Amino acid sequence: MQTRKIRSSLILQVAALFGVSVLVIGMLTFFAQRLLSYKNIRKQVVILAEETAEEVMASVREYPASDWLIHYWYTHAYDLDIEYDVDYGPDTITEKKVRLFSERHPDIQLKYATSEEIAVLSQEDQKLYAEITYSWLITRINQIKRTYGIDFVFCVLTQEPFTDQFFLFSAADEDSVRGTEYENAYILGTTSTVGGSQQEAMRAARDKKGHLADAGSYADYYAYMGMDGEQTILIGLTFHMTGLKTNITTSTWQGTAVAVAYQILLSMVALALLALFLLEPLKKVQENIRIYKVSKDSKKVKENLAEIHSNNELGQLAEDISALTEEIDQYLHDIEVISAEREKMNTELTVASRIQAGMVPSKFPAFPDRKDFDIYGYMHPAREVGGDFYDFYLIDEDHLCMIIADVSGKGIPAALFMMAAQISIANKIRMGLSPGEALESSNNSFLQRNRGELFVTIWLGILELSTGKLIASNAGHEYPVIKHADGRYELFKDPHSFVVGGMEKIHYKEYELQLDPGAKLFLYTDGVPEATDLNEQLFGIERMLSVLNQDPDGSPEKALKDMTEAISEFVGEAEQFDDVTMLCLEYKGLDSEEREDQ
Repeated sequence: MQTRKIRSSLILQVAALFGVSVLVIGMLTFFAQRLLSYKNIRKQVVILAEETAEEVMASVREYPASDWLIHYWYTHAYDLDIEYDVDYGPDTITEKKVRLFSERHPDIQLKYATSEEIAVLSQEDQKLYAEITYSWLITRINQIKRTYGIDFVFCVLTQEPFTDQFFLFSAADEDSVRGTEYENAYILGTTSTVGGSQQEAMRAARDKKGHLADAGSYADYYAYMGMDGEQTILIGLTFHMTGLKTNITTSTWQGTAVAVAYQILLSMVALALLALFLLEPLKKVQENIRIYKVSKDSKKVKENLAEIHSNNELGQLAEDISALTEEIDQYLHDIEVISAEREKMNTELTVASRIQAGMVPSKFPAFPDRKDFDIYGYMHPAREVGGDFYDFYLIDEDHLCMIIADVSGKGIPAALFMMAAQISIANKIRMGLSPGEALESSNNSFLQRNRGELFVTIWLGILELSTGKLIASNAGHEYPVIKHADGRYELFKDPHSFVVGGMEKIHYKEYELQLDPGAKLFLYTDGVPEATDLNEQLFGIERMLSVLNQDPDGSPEKALKDMTEAISEFVGEAEQFDDVTMLCLEYKGLDSEEREDQ
């Protein structure tokens, strides 16, 4: 009797669970079906809007002088005498204007006139042409609107922040009222202020991404047509959503009712089968799982589950649970060990990253009291620590040393080699060695104890600040970029020598450059041109030069920030595998008085 009471109680619990499950699944079904119906209808609306917008644009572009017309309508909106919503006929004002224009210019075909032909006409005839074509276009747009059954079809000009719209044209039904009030068919020159959702839709359209925005009982869709100066030209369509929402709600409730009925029926069948074959063994398995959760005693659980003798999946489940508890015990032990080791490693990497960041100049402006030059650096490792570095320092009051380097490999070994290279070269320079001599001496030192077989590419230069004379040496590094005064950034293919740390007895060639006041020097590692997007396309040298020449007269700080933003936008969400390091110098020079003061 006691066993029967327990089974009855368990069945009731499972039945209650099934009931709650049916309720929850029914609610989820309702919202899922509503969302699906809503998305399907919106998708259909977007497809219709795209087709309609394309037809409207085609109607405008039928006129070869369409760009001229759009600009003229926009700039002379309040000077035009427009005849709206008329059919073609001999007694319309528009047709009289056509005859007048044709008499004045029999050699010009109105529908095929080009911008060049119209531009040479008198202001009166230009106005006449603009009025005729506008009336023709309105008639065509009205036909499109009525064919597709769209509530509003219009064209607006707008610009950031897209809070205001200037209506270029708006379609109308036969019984529509033309005016400037809400829900009128707007006349040329009407302006209106829009809300956030419509601003978002217009911004998306400008970026050539169609977007349907809810606006109360209406939904607006915008499509990009082009630009008129700083004004963005958009085709807009408005749909009344009340009827569609009613259909969505009805379909949703019907679908949900059918789904819930099936769920109840299936639940009852499943409940009967569970009560008959599964609940008791599963309850014992569940009890022992709870015991293990509290005690983590796999031996006790194994003894308890051995009482289940079913020669089916339940018996196998009991055996698997027994084995699993033993494995979990071992896993928990292993996880504790691994977690401790990982925490230690993360702490060490964090410290290493801070140490490496402290090895390169990071305070800018670096020399606020110096007026004869400006310098700015940037470094972003692909991992916690990396093998790139840059450095700059005054050897004396008249000589500035600059270095940028890229160590082969990644991670901690590259970072250690990077710091060794940075310190070694700085010591050689401060001993009075030239760039080539410093590289040669460092190369010989590294080869004596380079067990990791790493090497480093280096560009090293010393600038004489009083004259602008730059002496440099390139050990297998990227070509520098030079901007001469009043010029543009250009790649300078300087003489190359072998990498540092790769081969014994290497002579490193030096070369000399003359920097005039206003000249700039941009140095970088291969992480800049080799930055890769999701399509595995490289950022490239040409794109790098293009970014620099967007503002060639900008400060070194702005040049590096522009480059960083351009790389980030190009890369997107693609994972990067190389460090990005840059250094930019602007040589300003000093006149004689400033040099004496300094």
